[in-house]
Amino acid sequence: MRDAITPCREDVPWDIMSIVLVILRLLDPSSELRIAEHLFERSALDALLGIDPSKINDDRLYRALDKLLPHKNALQKHLKNRLGELFDLKYDLLLYDVTSTFFEGKCEANPLAQRGYSRDQRPDCKQVCIALVVSRVGMPVGYEVFAGNRADVTTVEEIVTTMEERYGKSERIWVGQASPTRWIAS
Repeated sequence: MRDAITPCREDVPWDIMSIVLVILRLLDPSSELRIAEHLFERSALDALLGIDPSKINDDRLYRALDKLLPHKNALQKHLKNRLGELFDLKYDLLLYDVTSTFFEGKCEANPLAQRGYSRDQRPDCKQVCIALVVSRVGMPVGYEVFAGNRADVTTVEEIVTTMEERYGKSERIWVGQASPTRWIAS
């Protein structure tokens, strides 16, 4: 991580901010705001990592995520391989599902934020669709974000192609929900 993100003049390097996010999310999955306002101060990370607690805030944590985003594919590939080694995971069966999250406001800067089928019963809000691929034991393999007006069924071919490009083709069984009442496997 340290080699991937060019250091600037920041007080806390981006790789250390990434470590803060990972550790605290593993211990207590929550938002950047909760990490900044509650979790960091109750942890020993300031002493362990040599961080001034006043340097940890929600804006800085969100910016750390922005710094990680260009490295998403490389991180996913590394984590998938490392988890496979550590836990002897098999990737012969992959589970796929799509969910959505909505935004309040205009979202003019996010071209993926669109009105579409709202799982949250918020047709008045723009949303994005989040597609997740996990192994048979539920370990994440990858994710993609799609426009909020994209139908789930139209994402399957793209996800399969993306995962095969990232990890190589293999004899895999894909399982996903084609509609609320019917499951498919291919």
